[in-house]
Parts: sequence; C-alpha cells; structure tokens
Amino acid sequence: MSVHIGAKENEIAETVLLPGDPLRAKYIAETFLEDAKLYNEVRNMFGYTGTYKGKRVSVQGTGMGVPSISIYINELMNSYNVQNLIRVGTCGAIQKDVKVRDVILAMSSSTDSQMNRLTFGRVDLLQQQTSIYCTKPITQALKKG
Repeated sequence: MSVHIGAKENEIAETVLLPGDPLRAKYIAETFLEDAKLYNEVRNMFGYTGTYKGKRVSVQGTGMGVPSISIYINELMNSYNVQNLIRVGTCGAIQKDVKVRDVILAMSSSTDSQMNRLTFGRVDLLQQQTSIYCTKPITQALKKG
C-alpha cells in the first residue's frame, strides 16, 4: 500500500494502462477486462486489475498533468513493482486534418512543464522513436484502416 494507491501486494499487474480520467479507467475495466476487480478508490482515482485476452492487466487513473501522473507512476513502479506503463487517453492536435476520435500514434512528445525542467534540466522534447518501436503499431493501424 502506498499513499495514493490502496492496493495490497500482488493486486496490480506488471502492465498498467494509464488514463487520466478515473471514470475512463472504470470504463476500460468494465468494457475490456474480464473479471476486473477494483483495487483502488483512494481520492476516487480508480484502479482495476483483470485479464485481457488471457493476459493480466491493470488500469489506473492518474488525473491531469505531469505532477499528478508522476505521483502514480512513482508509486506504481516503486511500491508495486510495475514494469510496463502505457499512457492511454486523449490529446490535443493542431493539424486541421486530425479529427475528434482519430487514433494517433505519437512517435515523440514535448512538454512545457516546469516539473519536467526541474527533473531533467530543460529537456523538453523526447527524441523520435526508432522504427523498431513503431513498425508493428503502424502496420496494425493500416490494416484496420
């Protein structure tokens, strides 16, 4: 158990999906996970563990912004030995051809968060991912149209 997550040992899978909205975490658990069990409701930041296609997966709301997600990532990794964190949710775009509900595969990202600058020293842009990490998701997306 940690300060912001009330799970007991082994209640959280080693792979965790991270939506910002706790109600999106609930929706994902109820819609996509089999046998989902609530492990956290501290501050109404819901967390669930279940299975997806036979694989044990958790989903944990994080709230909005770098400071909030940093709290949950830190506790998941350091108190619960989580190995894989996958951010899911919404994002903004400035291109006119990107529409609401389009799926976006981000190959790099940036921030103007002061928290990031204090931690990493003005490194605001994440380098573009190499094709080895993007080939499979791009291929799958193209197959689905």
